[in-house]
Amino acid sequence: MKIALKIGYEGTAFFGSQIQPELRTVEGELLKALKEAGAIEDVESADLSSAGRTDTGVHAFSQIVSFYTVNPGLAIPRVINSKLPRDVWAWAYAEVPDDFDPRRHAVRRKYRYILSGDYDISKMREAAKLILGEHDFANFAKKDKKNPRSTVRRIEKLDIRVGTGIIRVDIEANAYLWNMIRKIVTALTLVGSGLRPVDWIEQMLDADNYEEGIEPAPAVGLVFMDIWYDPEPEWIMDGYAVRHVNEHYTKEAERHKVISTVMEQFIIHEKKPE
Repeated sequence: MKIALKIGYEGTAFFGSQIQPELRTVEGELLKALKEAGAIEDVESADLSSAGRTDTGVHAFSQIVSFYTVNPGLAIPRVINSKLPRDVWAWAYAEVPDDFDPRRHAVRRKYRYILSGDYDISKMREAAKLILGEHDFANFAKKDKKNPRSTVRRIEKLDIRVGTGIIRVDIEANAYLWNMIRKIVTALTLVGSGLRPVDWIEQMLDADNYEEGIEPAPAVGLVFMDIWYDPEPEWIMDGYAVRHVNEHYTKEAERHKVISTVMEQFIIHEKKPE
């Protein structure tokens, strides 16, 4: 039987999601937990695959993984979570057909980038409107020399929302290029800080006639939020797993609020000369 899981992870201590020899990864921890729980016999027969690869330091709320199980009763979130470290967890599952591919069958993916800073939000939103739609995003991607492919992608949604000291950038598309989202965020902040005009975005999207390299925004702010399929698997949310995850991260969020305030106490404010 093939099972799909919705998993989340706090990516700070992972070298990305994809399994790599000698490095701590999300897939590595998940495969270890599945084997310890008795849900799989070995890595090869499990044939685990993910909806998308996330880089070192990137987080996920709803990454999708699928695998073959020898014991469906043990391939449920509450059992798997008992074998996982606290920074990765499963919270929903579904039985899926043998030909289900979490990456190829996805019709839309949503990411969220969280940042703070003093930016002109109206200019950032103007820039975001230019990025919407189908464009050549070659200037917003890390070049993959080994596997060159089309750099044309279609952005379906790009929203910028402001909270208390926080800016949330939500982006939805069917597929993305390597570092594309983080470079889009960099471009938006360059416009929002006045270092680039809004129409510079049009130049960046004209990859045939203009080339400029920009650094990706830090991985710490990027979260893989959601993914959709057609037809959508019949997900079963594990209430027990959800409650435990919510309790843990509610406490963690409060702790980090305190730490953030403590960090602010260390800022030295120099007096301006009279």
